[in-house]
This record gives sequence, structure tokens and C-alpha cells, in this order.
Amino acid sequence: MAQRLLHLYTDRIVPRLMGEFCYRNALQVARIEKIVINRGLGDASQNAKILESSLKELSLIAGQKGVVTRSKKAIAGFKLRQKNPVGVSVTLRGERMYSFLDRLINLALPRIRDFQGISPRSVDGHGNYSLGLEEQLMFPEIDYDKIDQVRGMDISIVTTSPNDTECLALLREFGMPFRAT
Repeated sequence: MAQRLLHLYTDRIVPRLMGEFCYRNALQVARIEKIVINRGLGDASQNAKILESSLKELSLIAGQKGVVTRSKKAIAGFKLRQKNPVGVSVTLRGERMYSFLDRLINLALPRIRDFQGISPRSVDGHGNYSLGLEEQLMFPEIDYDKIDQVRGMDISIVTTSPNDTECLALLREFGMPFRAT
């Protein structure tokens, strides 16, 4: 089943951005390549139960199974051994990516308390946008009674745009609620 945002991109967003940035070819228009959802465990990395619940929550939110990220080196100051679990991440592409983006824009972000919009300054200079969420309760898949602790996550939207202005224009066309600066 083709996602609603994919049809929106091909039918409306590509012609608008071609006119705005004076492209000659539709393949020059920036597109979303992948979305990476990441959650660091911090001091909870020693507890296997918390690791498993984080993996389960991210799998529910993303719609696909996550991967446990492990430390590359031992750092005594952080009480960290080599190959200890330090986080959980999920990389979304294709239809699942558009499905997640649709749920993020239309369901999750408006459910944040006192939501004023997201910052347009979180672009990295290469056309990628990152945002951090403080809790997982804004997603409708998460049941409040079944979580053991409120944890946040980082979401990175990787685009093919060469600069920040094209990335922000692309995300605005998708309906990303940026705050006025």
C-alpha cells in the first residue's frame, strides 16, 4: 500500500520545489532518504530488562525491529566495558519511513504539551534534520500503563538536499510544524 505522503511528494511537492529552486529535472529535487530513530540507554545499560523494554517500545513506534548498539571501547570513567549495550536504534526507509513521518507530523508532535512548533535551526549544514523528543507517550502505539519509565529519543531525517534551505523547504512542504523565528 503506497503511503499518503509518498503520493503528496510525487504529485505536489516535486512540482513546487522545481519551480522554487529552478530545477530542470525532477530528480534534482531533494527527497527523504531515511529516518533514524535512536535512544541512548545511559546508566540503564546494565539492566537487561530496560534494554528489552526500550527495544520493544521503539519497535512498536517504528513498525520494525530495532538494533542494539554496543560500545566500541571501554571507558572506565563511565563504568563502560567494551561491547556493552549503550543504545537502541531503528533505520526506516521506503514505505515504513513515510508511514512513520506521517504519524510523527500529524499525531505525535501535536500531542506534545505546550507545543509551539519545532526549531528550524536543527539542520546540520548538509541537509539533514534532527530533533529530540523527551518522552515516548506522544505516540499512540505506546500504552501509558505498560511503560516502566519515561524515556526520550532522537529522530534524524536524512535528505538528499545539498543545503539547509532546500531541506527546510522540503520538510515544510511535507507539513512539518516549524515555529516562527
